[in-house]
Amino acid sequence: MSELTAMMNIGKEMEIKLISVGIDTPERLIELGSKQAFAKLKEAYPNVCLVHLYTLEGAIYNTEYNRLSEDTKRELKSFSDSLKNNAG
Repeated sequence: MSELTAMMNIGKEMEIKLISVGIDTPERLIELGSKQAFAKLKEAYPNVCLVHLYTLEGAIYNTEYNRLSEDTKRELKSFSDSLKNNAG
């Protein structure tokens, strides 16, 4: 089994959170995608924020989260906002 912390942007704390929601390998994270993984995290940990979503996207594409394109960031922010709106 591969370690999530081997992925870019994924630290030990994020790895623990991911494992707790059933995402225990890099392959599983990639299979789910950043949005689905973030939705699972948001359900279990309501305080996760947009930066966590950027981090997941960056990990999947092996890119530092702050180097994501503006279009990608906009799309991810829109998704994050939609989760907030649906929760309220």
